[in-house]
Amino acid sequence: MQERVSPARRISGTLRLPGDKSISHRYAMLAAIADGDTHIRNYSTGADCQSTLGAVSALGAGVDRRDGEIVIHGRGLEGLQAPAADLDAGNSGSTIRMLSGILAAQKFSSRIYGDESLSRRPMARIMQPLGEMGARITARDGRFPPLSITGATLKPIEYSLPVPSAQVKSCVLFAGLYAEGATVVNEPMRSRDHTEIALREFGADITVERRKITLQGRPKLAGCQLSVPADLSSAAFFMVAALLVPESELVIQGVGLNPTRSMLLDFLISIGAAIKVLDVAQVNGELVGDIRVSSAPIRGGIIEKETTAALIDELPVLAVLGAASENGLTIRDAGELRVKETDRIATVVENFRRMGIEVETTPDSLTVPGRQRFCAAAFDSFGDHRIAMAFAVAALRGDADSTIDNADSASVSFPQFFSILRQVSS
Repeated sequence: MQERVSPARRISGTLRLPGDKSISHRYAMLAAIADGDTHIRNYSTGADCQSTLGAVSALGAGVDRRDGEIVIHGRGLEGLQAPAADLDAGNSGSTIRMLSGILAAQKFSSRIYGDESLSRRPMARIMQPLGEMGARITARDGRFPPLSITGATLKPIEYSLPVPSAQVKSCVLFAGLYAEGATVVNEPMRSRDHTEIALREFGADITVERRKITLQGRPKLAGCQLSVPADLSSAAFFMVAALLVPESELVIQGVGLNPTRSMLLDFLISIGAAIKVLDVAQVNGELVGDIRVSSAPIRGGIIEKETTAALIDELPVLAVLGAASENGLTIRDAGELRVKETDRIATVVENFRRMGIEVETTPDSLTVPGRQRFCAAAFDSFGDHRIAMAFAVAALRGDADSTIDNADSASVSFPQFFSILRQVSS
């Protein structure tokens, strides 16, 4: 599918975005192994999170949609059933990596696969700790999906993550739910903590001391009433749009402000963004508030080390902002971008080239000079949702209409993206 995006004179309005993808995945998986029903409001509409619903349904947890809610009929810790067919994770790394922790403890065997893009993403980072816990997992070429998982009685371990990864941490903790005793995960630096918060909401015994997470196994999880905040990663595209286009002012309501995710706001404010956070409250253990953003001169800067890890999903659209900033943007320590849905360094560079934007790269970095002219272009998402959305935002600053091929890839995380972008653009 091709989308046409026209230059914008202003970005304005008040909007509410779909639910956070990271939180939606975790709520659905834990609801499936809890006792009783879990009601989830504002569950993510993205295809990735629908893949998770499909997987838990195939494992025997009933899924109903009623009155704007997702209702999941939990089977309890021991109640999942062998799927009738292979589990399809679609494009979702979150689904295959985190759900594997649960599958590893079942009394049945299962096989989980994904689309062409997911089939190129490495899984050794979850296979190693699950193997230490006693799981039996085989993969294509020893590291790629599909994964064949033979359920086993798992033992608790203390595992130190070699690199920060909320997905790997979550996989180990989900497996630890089935192990007698305490499972411990040590993080080299703090990653998003939605799993720890969700586990507490469902009744698990979990403690966090700095970067050490300890989970007591075999809890009785209970179904509950949950509301998913709007996705800050999705909000990032609209915040950058408002910063790029002069005379803009936009309010985004009910956004998740988890401190392990709010580095985005801290970074944008540090480089000159006019952002205010309003009406902050706590919902199901997560901070939620409204964000008001207005166009402002952006200085640019450097993203590196822990900041790169914290902003890994937002880096493509931040690179777009860097090209319009005063001093440009340098992103370092970003080798992880090479193994996302696409090689995101390569796909960012290709689309920049098409619009005449200069950029320099190394294997794990890119530098975008500032004060560049945004020319209309024929972009390609290359099947990557974040690339589709990042360059739709870039097109708002163009000198004529731009097109984006394979724009339907945005539906992986945000099916309504283009309609909402048109709604706030004038």
